[in-house]
Amino acid sequence: MRIFDRKTVGLLAPLFSVRSGLEWGVGELPDLVTLARWARRGGFSWVLTLPLLEPSPGQESPYAACSFYALDPLYIAVRDVPEFAALGGIETLDAEERLTLTAVSESPSVDHRGVRWLKMRVLRRCFAHLAAQPATDARRKALARFETEEAKWLEPYVLFRAIKEVHPEGWRSWPTGLRDGDAAAVKAFRAEHASELAFRRYLQWVAVGQLAAAREGMHAHGVSLFGDEPFLVADDSADVWAHRELFRFDATVGAPPDAFSADGQEWGLPPYRWDALEKRRYDLFTARGAHTARLYDGVRIDHVVGLYRTYHRPIDKSPHYFYPDTQAAQLAQGEAVLRALASAGTEILAEDLGVIPPFVRQSLASLGIPGYRVVRWEQEAGRFRDPASYPALSVATTGTHDTESSIDWWEQLPEIERKAALALPALAPLDGSPAAPHAKLASEPPPPARFTQELWRALLETAIGSASCAVLLPIHDVLHLRDRVNTPNTVGPLNWSVRLPWTIEALEHDAIVEGRMRWVRATAAAHGR
Repeated sequence: MRIFDRKTVGLLAPLFSVRSGLEWGVGELPDLVTLARWARRGGFSWVLTLPLLEPSPGQESPYAACSFYALDPLYIAVRDVPEFAALGGIETLDAEERLTLTAVSESPSVDHRGVRWLKMRVLRRCFAHLAAQPATDARRKALARFETEEAKWLEPYVLFRAIKEVHPEGWRSWPTGLRDGDAAAVKAFRAEHASELAFRRYLQWVAVGQLAAAREGMHAHGVSLFGDEPFLVADDSADVWAHRELFRFDATVGAPPDAFSADGQEWGLPPYRWDALEKRRYDLFTARGAHTARLYDGVRIDHVVGLYRTYHRPIDKSPHYFYPDTQAAQLAQGEAVLRALASAGTEILAEDLGVIPPFVRQSLASLGIPGYRVVRWEQEAGRFRDPASYPALSVATTGTHDTESSIDWWEQLPEIERKAALALPALAPLDGSPAAPHAKLASEPPPPARFTQELWRALLETAIGSASCAVLLPIHDVLHLRDRVNTPNTVGPLNWSVRLPWTIEALEHDAIVEGRMRWVRATAAAHGR
């Protein structure tokens, strides 16, 4: 049965945040199985990750990928690679590698550079071991099949990544022949760097295989896996370099002014050339939808409004504008793209937050695609909307990867807004105001400023008890943590690097956490989830 055909609770968990007893400084693909086992104890039936795609070199944001298709080798569990075991496993690490392994494992945040350095060194040795095996070796034959089946996206990606190893600057600064894809220059490069190309294919084969195994393992625990599909890729990416006829370079994409930024957001991503995509019947999105269907049970579409109308920020500083510029054209385009993404049967969740014209949510409803209802943002005229009024075709949540924790949100709220929140049914019992109709406001106690355990339960029950078909709870809210995943419109080491303070194995044996998970499960069951 599809997730959004019944009442469920899902868990939002960035994979990089997950710790396991065998980790190498970052959550890894097999850890999804352990996470699913723990999540099921809380009644969660699906897990949503952030994008698992490889970021553009030099970046760490999973929403600025270097490919629409390639998984990030950062998430490969080296310990589970057969070639690593064949080489002798952990004992084969040299002194510098051992020091790095200790440092990244003990780091309170993800040391992206250290983890990548270590894993690439070890995985290169693993690849060399496999390459030395006879062509009849079962794993070599499986790798060859993968290369053939995935060639359409794999070959442009591995060529791009191999060139980046030699010319790390942006593709516009590459030697002219490689920059422009000259056949002779590309052929010469392929011949000279065949081993690097083969290594990059190997990494994708290993990563895709580990994700497939993890998804199967999650299913064994009754948990589905949702991926996250970015709106765009980075300018310095394989897809932009190889298919520049599909992108514009006279503007960048961002978001109009909203609650996050009075001036709007600048993402630095190249806009789609929508007219070219329309002529091709949006085949790029059909291919992306088919690819995600092979990897996940469902997918969240980031910034779905951008598929209807993209916010352009011209390079020459002329006025910003939306494209297309009419509602009729926006509606036709958005629905055509979403149908292309869903054509392989992928179940879709739309991130419809920010400045969203009403017709977009109406369109999503007509397509049977749920959007978000973030409790803290569901307000009108100074009042919080009763979650019982949320549309059934929606996903209620306490926050996203772009918001501060519920703890910080509550404790930073003006008193008048905390008072308004206490009018929500699940929070009302925490309001200590006198019941007498003529009680003076001056005599009313202020709403609690601290985010107590009682408030934690009440806020989660507000989402769980909503009319939405699904509830999505961030793992940091479930664990009552202050950690923040990302601050929009900022760049820095604090983004995309937060790690849980405990391993998943430790969470399974922690009495306080176990009590919270029992409460979540019981509350979900009480509300028919």
